[in-house]
Amino acid sequence: MVQCEMCGSETSSPNRVKVEGAELDVCDECTDFGTEVKQQTSSGASTKYSTSSSSSSSSSGSSTSSSSSSGGSSQRRQDMFDEMDELAQDYDEIVRSAREDAGLSQEDLARKLNEKASLIRKIERGDTLPADDVQTKIESALDVDLSAGGTADESEWSGGSSTGEYTLGDVVERKDS
Repeated sequence: MVQCEMCGSETSSPNRVKVEGAELDVCDECTDFGTEVKQQTSSGASTKYSTSSSSSSSSSGSSTSSSSSSGGSSQRRQDMFDEMDELAQDYDEIVRSAREDAGLSQEDLARKLNEKASLIRKIERGDTLPADDVQTKIESALDVDLSAGGTADESEWSGGSSTGEYTLGDVVERKDS
């Protein structure tokens, strides 16, 4: 018996399902949460989610979304999050201080960006994240960079060995009573 990777119930014949980019072995009840991945047959026909390295091409023209590379298993499938820049944690403070330094009110900035003033207020309060196009407009108009860049978190780490690896002892402060 195999355990369902979604709900944990025991199942004798798990189904291979793709759920939000991950392939899971699930029970019959959890199969509806994803798209069933067809197992490759012995005839060598390629399926949409096939990861085999066979170089056979599909005979029908309907499979245009499959990978064109013959080494399918060696090429990692692109994830939409790989190309996204991470927003700085203090983006709201950056926008507010840059706007104030430029001598603009929230309404003035909104007009300049062709956006609503309520959106600028929400961004400056940290209530909402700016959409990619709005982030680009803000960065251009105020000459700021709202992407995280990774430098803020790394500056907190002062310990560590010469190999660049950290241990728990490098970061824990002991509380002796």
